[in-house]
Amino acid sequence: MGSADLPKLLAIDDSELIHRLLRSRLASERLELHCAMSGRDGLRAARALKPDVVLLDVDLGDMDGFDVLVSLKDNPETQDIAVIFVSAGTDTASKVRGLDLGAVDFITKPFDIVELKARLRSALRVQHLIQMLAQRAQIDGLTGLWNRTYFDRRLNDEFSEAVRHGRPLSLVIVDIDSFKQTNDQYGHMFGDTVLERFAQILSSGRASDVASRYGGEEFGIILPNITATEAAEVAERYRAQLEALTWSDHPGLVVTGSFGVCDLDRLGSPMSVDRLFATADAALYRAKQEGRNRVVVAEPAVSRV
Repeated sequence: MGSADLPKLLAIDDSELIHRLLRSRLASERLELHCAMSGRDGLRAARALKPDVVLLDVDLGDMDGFDVLVSLKDNPETQDIAVIFVSAGTDTASKVRGLDLGAVDFITKPFDIVELKARLRSALRVQHLIQMLAQRAQIDGLTGLWNRTYFDRRLNDEFSEAVRHGRPLSLVIVDIDSFKQTNDQYGHMFGDTVLERFAQILSSGRASDVASRYGGEEFGIILPNITATEAAEVAERYRAQLEALTWSDHPGLVVTGSFGVCDLDRLGSPMSVDRLFATADAALYRAKQEGRNRVVVAEPAVSRV
C-alpha cells in the first residue's frame, strides 16, 4: 500500500521536540505524518493536505489553538477533519471549550505515547465511519451509481477545474426510451432491472468518468479531459451495449436510450454549469425528436459580432 492510501495526521505544534518525538514514536503506525510549526502554517497545510486527523497544540506562538480550531471548523474544506487538542494545562474549562468548538478529543502534555496511539486510532476509526456514511448518502440505492446530489456537486467542481486550467470537459445526459411504457407493460420490478443493467454498462467507463442516476430513467455522465467528439464515441458505445442487451423473461424485447452530448467549447461565452447542462439536455431532446436510440452532439454556439 502506497503512502497515498495511508491516513494523514497533521501535527500543529510550535515545539520541534514534539515533532521529533512524534516522528520517532509513530514511525510504526500506518499513517502519514505531517508537521507545522505555527497556527497559520497549520491552517495552510490543512487546506492543502486534507488530513484525516489534526493534532493541535492549544498554546501556539502566533495563534491561539482555539482560534485555529474555529478557523478549521468555519472552512468547508477543513470542517470535517477530526481535531485532537493537546495542552500542558489540565483545567476542565479548556477541555470543555475545545470540545464545544468541535474537537473530538483532548490530551494533556506530557502525553503517554501508548495513550496517544490509542486515541489516534479511535479518531481514525470514527473518521472512516463518517466518510462511509457520507459516501453512502451520495449513492443511488437501486443502481449503485452516484445520485443527483453528488452529480450536481461534482459537475460544479469539474467545471471550475476545467475552466481554471483550460481543460476539456464533456457532459452526456441519457434517457432510457419509452421507459414509462416499459414499466406499464412489464411491471416496475422489470423496470428496476433495466435501470440496474444499464447502470452496469455506465460503470464500465474510465475511472475518471462520473456516472450518476440523475432521476427516474435519466442519467448523467461527466467526462473530464475529453471533447464532445470523443464523448460522443463513448456515448455511442453505451447506446449500442444497451440496445444489444437480451432479456430472458421477454425474448425479442429491445431497450434503447437517447443521448445528448455537450462540451465547454460548444457553450460560447459566458460559460456556466447551468448552460452546460441545459445544452446537453437540449441535445438529448433533439435525439428524442429525431427518433430516439441515438447520440446527438450539441451544435457549437454561434459567435455574435
